[in-house]
Amino acid sequence: MDEFAQVLRAWRDRVRPQDVGLAPGLGRRTPGLRREELALIAGVSVDYIVRLEQGRARNPSPQMLTSLARALRLNDGERDHLFRAAGAAPPPAGLVPRHITPTAQRLVDRFRDAPVAVAVHTAIYELVAWNPLWAVLFGDPSSQTRLERNVAWRYFTGNPFPVTHTPEDEEAYARDLVGHLRTASGRYPDDPQIPQLIQRLVKASPDFARRWEEGTVAELRTSRKTVHSELVGDIVLDCDMVTGGPGDQTIVIMTAAPGSPDEQKLDLLRVIGLQELENPTPS
Repeated sequence: MDEFAQVLRAWRDRVRPQDVGLAPGLGRRTPGLRREELALIAGVSVDYIVRLEQGRARNPSPQMLTSLARALRLNDGERDHLFRAAGAAPPPAGLVPRHITPTAQRLVDRFRDAPVAVAVHTAIYELVAWNPLWAVLFGDPSSQTRLERNVAWRYFTGNPFPVTHTPEDEEAYARDLVGHLRTASGRYPDDPQIPQLIQRLVKASPDFARRWEEGTVAELRTSRKTVHSELVGDIVLDCDMVTGGPGDQTIVIMTAAPGSPDEQKLDLLRVIGLQELENPTPS
């Protein structure tokens, strides 16, 4: 067995189903994830996982390796080894990190069955991980392009989340969002995707262009938001930000006041939404 196939199987065996939000089930013959479970989480076919583990699939793409590293909850060193074992160069230093730390991924997984919406964003505020309730509230990111998952792009190009702020909070949010991007551009001057994103935003949004010229440097702050849902009506949520961790990623946690009608709506939406996500209507 070659090195890539060996570490892929070994790392699959060490990930417990409950670590990724799955029920352990009965009669399991493997201590970790089944191949079909890894395939589901990584977004690939079971046959492809089988061929990788048997050494019959060669030269997986960097995107595929990134998905596998995330699904297997690898740390940065393990991810880099996975890339090298596959004959690919690890992501170079100086780029905005998109690999999610095992701790951040674990947090997302553990809130699958609670009335809490959780998501992880990169330093340029691109959504890279989310729990099911987040998808129910804001739309399933798996159906969006990488650009559409960027919060700044959605906000300034007229496709924002179904969220309302007070006028004061709206102004602060827009200002901080632009300032957050400027902060990232200073931290990652060698990442070509940042100036590309900024140029597209400047061209697409006069509001962004005006704010960018102001030179604001900022970080997004904790706030209160009203989220509009067709299923349960408006929900008032507290939006807390955990920033400054590895890779400058931001964990966003949205909750309602304990015991409030908003929390009851959020929990009902979690149950309804999970059923819709797991049993989609045939097209």
